[in-house]
Amino acid sequence: MKFTTVFVPLAAVFVASVTSIPVKRGVDPDLVPQFGHAAGVNPTGTGDCDGAVNGSDGKPIKVPCACPPDRQTFINDLNANVAAGHVINNPSVGISFPEDNSIASQNARLNAAAVTLQNLNGPGKGCPIVSTTFSAQQDAINAEAASGKVAPAPAKSTAAPAPAKTTAAPAKATPAKSTPAPAKAAPSPAKAAPVAAGAPSAAQITQLAPQLGFTAGKNPTGTGDCDGAVNGADGKPIKIPCACPPTQAVFDQHLVGDVEAGHAVNNPSVKVSYPVDNSVQSQLARINTALVTLQNLNGPGKGCPAVSSTLQAQQKALQAKL
Repeated sequence: MKFTTVFVPLAAVFVASVTSIPVKRGVDPDLVPQFGHAAGVNPTGTGDCDGAVNGSDGKPIKVPCACPPDRQTFINDLNANVAAGHVINNPSVGISFPEDNSIASQNARLNAAAVTLQNLNGPGKGCPIVSTTFSAQQDAINAEAASGKVAPAPAKSTAAPAPAKTTAAPAKATPAKSTPAPAKAAPSPAKAAPVAAGAPSAAQITQLAPQLGFTAGKNPTGTGDCDGAVNGADGKPIKIPCACPPTQAVFDQHLVGDVEAGHAVNNPSVKVSYPVDNSVQSQLARINTALVTLQNLNGPGKGCPAVSSTLQAQQKALQAKL
């Protein structure tokens, strides 16, 4: 009897085995909620810009100028979070991204988008909800549900809509029931800049440093946002990243660095002054410098919003004396 040996190329076996492995696809970008607002609207020059939601005074709540982020960068982060089943930068926050058009699924997608936004750079370190129209979108979906109608599916377009203003309260987007990771203090300035001529001493700067008047981590929702120091149009605290504001000690370190440099170390085009006398004008100058420092803690326009402190209230009280 004659035996015939059949050789199967190893490459063929390898290809067959590889092609049989299912490939997990990313989320459908057409189903990712639109921000409804762009970053960098009406910059003040200090690191803050107009947000998507109006405050109790009818004017846009200020947000870091880098918020919201680039959409593709955001979708990449959302993809990673959905694949992990939780927010990678805040693992206690679970998420899902169902793709049907039910009210529950639309709310789940908004929640996934909201918690990704609020934890972009770490637990509770991201962009505030008021930098988007997410809350207004959720209100509209829930209103449809209450009326017995089903909200229409998102349009098949990746183009962002025109910036929208809303006086809707910055409500949280269906937060997951979990305890957020503890807020971390903002890092201290990486490298001391040369001291500007005539700058006050570090001791003087610290002694006269405006107090933030608020602490981080108030009433966490579990999604990365917490109560801020300022109330919105509904009389409730405006939501802010849970890591804001930094501790007074950490803030003072950044403030000393900025004043000694004569500009925001993390945003050099923004000049600061810090007169040490007790005139109203000098106190206002120090408050302005404090706001610049707060709004540029982690980079140009990447810091904590002014509403995470009482600095604006202090500013208004001083201006009333002029």
